[in-house]
Amino acid sequence: MRRIAFDPVPELREIRESTGVRTVTNSFGMTVYLVTRYDDIKEVLSDHQRFSNGRPPGFVLPGAPPVSAEEQASTRSGNLLGLDPPEHQQLRRMLTPEFTIRRMKRLEPRIAEIVDQQLDAMEQAGPPADLVEHFALPIPSLVICELLGVPYDDRDDFQRRSARQLDLSLPIAERMELQRQGREYMACLVARSRLDPGDDILGMLVRDHGAELTDDQLIGVAGLLLLAGHETTSNMLGLGTLALLRHPDQLTAVRDDPDAVAPAVEELLRWLSIVQTAIPRITTTDVEIAGVPIPAGQLVFASLPSGNRDPGFIESAEVLDIHRGAIGHLAFGHGVHHCLGAPLARMEMRIAFPALLRRFPNLALAEDFADVAFRSFHFIYGLKALEVSW
Repeated sequence: MRRIAFDPVPELREIRESTGVRTVTNSFGMTVYLVTRYDDIKEVLSDHQRFSNGRPPGFVLPGAPPVSAEEQASTRSGNLLGLDPPEHQQLRRMLTPEFTIRRMKRLEPRIAEIVDQQLDAMEQAGPPADLVEHFALPIPSLVICELLGVPYDDRDDFQRRSARQLDLSLPIAERMELQRQGREYMACLVARSRLDPGDDILGMLVRDHGAELTDDQLIGVAGLLLLAGHETTSNMLGLGTLALLRHPDQLTAVRDDPDAVAPAVEELLRWLSIVQTAIPRITTTDVEIAGVPIPAGQLVFASLPSGNRDPGFIESAEVLDIHRGAIGHLAFGHGVHHCLGAPLARMEMRIAFPALLRRFPNLALAEDFADVAFRSFHFIYGLKALEVSW
């Protein structure tokens, strides 16, 4: 799922404007059905009975080392993205109280404090600075570490693992080994929480649901939250800042008008759509999408950037316009798997973007736009680095 700077590749638009669904070859060399229109994507993501997140027995990715059925079950346990209802709902209900808007409001002062601390450090170090390293990465990492009870000193290791685990250019065997290392790390945290549950999410799960949840489930939940909790928001902060720098009038609004911030976050989420595709679904029966027949047992990919740029969803879809707010976008997915952490991600961005722009009102690129390094072959799109001055 390559990009050209901020934009999806033209082939996606061509598919969307013609058949809407087409077979393509994914990064593992597998033939998959790619769905590109907003309404069709919503249909796929809202129908877990015909489009399953689970994997049938014996399902393996090409190039993956052999894995026993027992190890497969262990790895998938607790991973909300790999479960269908009712198992998915049972687990999600346990987590939902920690991600309510009310709970996020209690976190707001601490998130603001974390943002200010990072800006202080950046200001003291002086320009030029890599915005990804000094701002976009550490803020969500600190927040999710505190929420999960992960020692912040461990952040370099988990950031390195997660970034490489989601790098689609790496061999699948290497990425699976990184996944195994991540699970080993989480197993240590779970064991510690079982002995002495703290005030973090893991501690809450152990205290309130410890008898219902296996260690594998706790490991899966913690691993998913850690991975999703910093990779997504950090890439939105970096790429979103670059988008605003390329649209100075909209940057000014985000900096100076508090009422512009929330709609700007929604529009940036829509326009950037950093999650390249929803988690691939497998058809459980013969289906038809946009008049295209798809047999049972086929992988279906939903292109979120294409759906969010669909003119059938919103007018002037290719244009970034922070004043419209773009409610209904697909950046957080749709249906039962709509992102659990969406309230947290929104809050982090609503605090971080204006704080950055107010602290550095003369923020500017310190490199040519043509030289900016994007993460092209990555499940979560973003920037490798972003040199800025002020």
